[in-house]
Order: sequence, then C-alpha cells, then structure tokens
Amino acid sequence: MRRKVDFNCDLGEGFGAYRHGYDEQLMPYISSANIACGFHAGDPVCMHHTVMLAEKAGVAIGAHPGFPDLMGFGRRDIKVTPEEAQNYIIYQLGALQAFTRTKHIQHVKPHGALYNMGATDEALARAAAEGVREVDQSLILVGLAGSAWLKVGKQLGLRVASEVFADRALNPDGSLVPRSRAGAVIEDLDRVISNSLRMVVEGKATAIDGTEIAIQADSICLHSDTPGAVELARALKKRMEEAGVEIVPMARFL
Repeated sequence: MRRKVDFNCDLGEGFGAYRHGYDEQLMPYISSANIACGFHAGDPVCMHHTVMLAEKAGVAIGAHPGFPDLMGFGRRDIKVTPEEAQNYIIYQLGALQAFTRTKHIQHVKPHGALYNMGATDEALARAAAEGVREVDQSLILVGLAGSAWLKVGKQLGLRVASEVFADRALNPDGSLVPRSRAGAVIEDLDRVISNSLRMVVEGKATAIDGTEIAIQADSICLHSDTPGAVELARALKKRMEEAGVEIVPMARFL
C-alpha cells in the first residue's frame, strides 16, 4: 500500500505592514496550511490573503490559534483558565472559517506556547480541544507525536494527527529539544531529509542523545520562516515521492 503523509506549514503570520515567512513560495510543496488567526499574528487582511493563496493552490486550510500575545508572537507561557482556553479557540476558529470559500476548515494546530504547554498539560489541552469540538467535531486536531493533545483529542471523539518536525531535534521522551539548547534546530539539509524519511517510512527517530524512539508521523511541519525553507520543502517533497510516499492533505487518510 502506498504510504501517505501530510506536509503542513504555519502561514499568514504577518501583521499590518509586517510580513513573515515565504508563504506564496511554499504553497506548491505543502498539502495543509496552518493559518494564524489574529491572536499571536495575522490580521483580517493577512488572513484573507493567505486563505486565497491556499485555496488557489489546492492546499487544505487549517487554523493556527494561539494565546493573545502579539508582542511575544504567542511564544510566552500564559496562565489561563479552562474557560478562557476554550473560548480563545472558538473565537479564532470562527474568524478563520468566515474567510474561507466553503466556510469549513480541515484542521486545528495550536501555536507556540499554547502548543507546547498543552503537550504535557492535559487540562489545558482538554479545554482547547473542547473548543475545537464545539465548533465542529469533524475537525482534525494536530498535536506533537505522543503528546497530551492526541490523548485528549481521541477521548473527546476528535480525529487527531500526530505531528513531527522536519528540522527539530527530539528528547528521549519524544518532546522537542528547547530552542535555547545547542542542536535544537537541525540545519543540515541532508540530515533533515533523512530524518523525515525515517520517521515516515520506518516510524523511528533518533533522539539528541542517540536513543532510538518509536514515532508516528501523520504530518510533517515545515517552518515558513527558516532560511532555505523553500529549498528544503522542494527537496523533501522530491525525496518523499521518490521513496513512494504520497503527500496529501491529512483528511485524505485520517
């Protein structure tokens, strides 16, 4: 059976006069777009423009909701109540859906600190996932492989996508190595490609300390703001297809 994997990318993360990443150039190489919804980045004009780019390219649209933290780009830990977390999600999903032609989105991938905190904080992940379910139970919840996002999403009856990162090192427990640590971001193109292929084809990864870990890769995240992001996306797609892996939106196989 032909293997399938989704390529996702965080897009629409500009704001006002500021632009961020290589959104238009990356569209031909990805299958799903995580579009910022105005809290950590993005604004109505940026959201509309990014949605149109994705629809024109045939790329599946998903929401990329975060904490209300424009100053910190959503990367600062914020303590919120379950009610706040749930309603932050509902608000941002509703805003993005309104810009789409079909008024429907494929998936939801939390951003930044919300994503990282929810990976281990089941109460936070559950509150956010309940917001997703309240908007549309058919939505796919995207979370770090092996994290609380996937556990609570399944418990709430949502489809879930196990996400891996093409250019990030892993701890032995499968969590991402903090960016503050040397070696957290993998810059060697050949290594990024070989690691990604191994996660998809073999379901295995090597942690930063050399430990071998099992991992499920439904969707690979490609960062839009990394220097050389377009070249990486192009090369990774080519190598995946040569290995018999089909790149398709996650809804096609989950």
